[in-house]
Amino acid sequence: MIMIDEALRQAAELPADLQREVSDFIEFLAQRRRSKAGYRLRQDWAGAMKEYRDQYTALELQKKTLEWRGD
Repeated sequence: MIMIDEALRQAAELPADLQREVSDFIEFLAQRRRSKAGYRLRQDWAGAMKEYRDQYTALELQKKTLEWRGD
């Protein structure tokens, strides 16, 4: 709570327009955190290259997919 108390003290010393900016920034950080919490990693690509497993090693296949994508 010491950090919060210090942040509140500093914010209280700012003019009203900058206090609103601080408040907006805090809301932005909170929203960004909420957004990340619901993010799920997509893995619908898993197994997409299994037909090539007998033709290439994992490293060769990685290089080949980059080649096919044009990277």
